[in-house]
Amino acid sequence: MTYDFDAIVNRRGSGCYKWDEEPAADLIPMWVADMDFRAAPAIREALQQRLDHGVFGYTLVPDAYYDAIIRWFSRRHQWTIERPWVLYTSGVVPALSAVIKAMTEPGDEVILQTPVYNCFFSSVRNNQCTLVENPLLLKDGRYEMDFDGLERVCQSPRAKLLVLCNPHNPAGRVWSRDELTRLNDICRRNGVVVVSDEIHNELVFQGRRYQPFGAISMDNAIVCTSPSKSFNTAGLQNANIICANAEWRARIDRAININEVCDVNPFGVVALMAAYNESEAWLDALCDYLWENYQALCRFFSEQLPMLRVTPLEGTYLVWVDIRALGTTSDALTDRLLREGHVQVNSGTMYGQTAGEGFIRLNIACPRAQMMEGLRRIAHIITNY
Repeated sequence: MTYDFDAIVNRRGSGCYKWDEEPAADLIPMWVADMDFRAAPAIREALQQRLDHGVFGYTLVPDAYYDAIIRWFSRRHQWTIERPWVLYTSGVVPALSAVIKAMTEPGDEVILQTPVYNCFFSSVRNNQCTLVENPLLLKDGRYEMDFDGLERVCQSPRAKLLVLCNPHNPAGRVWSRDELTRLNDICRRNGVVVVSDEIHNELVFQGRRYQPFGAISMDNAIVCTSPSKSFNTAGLQNANIICANAEWRARIDRAININEVCDVNPFGVVALMAAYNESEAWLDALCDYLWENYQALCRFFSEQLPMLRVTPLEGTYLVWVDIRALGTTSDALTDRLLREGHVQVNSGTMYGQTAGEGFIRLNIACPRAQMMEGLRRIAHIITNY
C-alpha cells in the first residue's frame, strides 16, 4: 500500500495550535512538534468505528490495550514488558510530572542534559525541585553525552533523578546501547533514578536503532512512552508509564491521581491499539519520507545558506540548526522570521538559555512542498539580514 505524504491538509481554522496560534493567513509553521500528515488509515478507520457508536462516556482500558503495547515493544524493539508495569495517563508531560512528584521531595536535584525539550524544565520547577544541567558536548557538529560531567553532578547527595530524552529532542541523537549503558552505570552507582522520555522512539533513520532504556535497566528506570509523535495522535491525550518497581509504581500511581491525570479518553485508547496492531507499514513509509525531507533540507542549506550548520538527524523530525555564524541571537532571528517571513520556528533558548543560544529548531514533518516554501522564506530573511 502507498501513502500520500505530499497531500496538503488544510489545518487552518480547525482549532489547531500549530496553525491557528498566529493569525497570519500565509503562515508556514515549522515549530510545535506535531505532523501535518493525516494519521494512518487503520487509525482513522478505528476512530470512525468508535465515533459511529455515538456514546463517549468514561473509558475502561481493555486488556487488548496492554497486549498491543507488550507485543509492539517485544517484536519491534526486543524489550519485554510485563502487564503490571504499565500505568496509563493523558500524556508524556503529565507522566513526567507525576514521576517527579512521586520520586522526589522539594529541593531534590533533577538532572537534565541540555539543550533538551522545554517542558522538562517546567516539570522540574513545578515540583519544587532544583534543576541541574549537565550540558551535552557538541563535537564536530554532533552532540555527545558529557559522562565526566554526569559523574560529578550525580555525586551530589541531593541528586535523585535524571530525565533522559531518548531519542533526543532537539539534538536529533538516537542514543546507542553503549551510551545508555554507561549513563545507567553512573546513575545507578550514585543512586540516581533514570526517567526516560521515549516519545520519539519510532522516528529513527538510516540504520539507526532505537534502544529502549528499559531493555538495559528496568531496576533503575522509569520509561514514558506514547504513540503520539510517531503516529500523529498527540491531540488524543494518551501515554504510558512503564515501571517494574512495585513500590515506585504505587507512588507514581498515587501522583497520577493527585495530579488528576488518571483518565484517558476512548479515542486515545482505540488509536493506540490501531497504531501498534495495524499501522507499522505506514510508520515505515513515514520514516522514509521524513528522511527524504531531511535530505532535501540539507541540500537547500548547502546551496542557499552554507554559513549555517545543520546538526545530523538520527531521529525525530526536528532539525537543530547552528546559526551562530550570523552574529545574532536565537530569539532575534526567530522573531524576525515570524514577523517578516511569516515562518515560525523555535528559538534554541527554549531548550536551555545557554546550551540553546545560537540555534533554532525546525519541524520538517510536513509535505515537502510546504517545507521547501518555509525554507525559501528563511533563506530570504537571512540573506537580507
